[in-house]
Amino acid sequence: MMTITLQVQGMTCGHCKAAVTNALQTLDGVSRVEVHLQEGTVDVDYDETKVSVEKLKEAIEEQGYNVK
Repeated sequence: MMTITLQVQGMTCGHCKAAVTNALQTLDGVSRVEVHLQEGTVDVDYDETKVSVEKLKEAIEEQGYNVK
């Protein structure tokens, strides 16, 4: 299991938090998602044999947010 913290721009409210959380949790291999609106970060625990960092970023970007 790996943990990564992604910088995400554009998250401002509970809807943003829910959208990012739901998008990531639908990916096979993601076990935990924690969104920090104030910091603009998302902590993700994932199985690197099932999902790549690129897939994590794509899932967030598909919700309309920018990942640094």
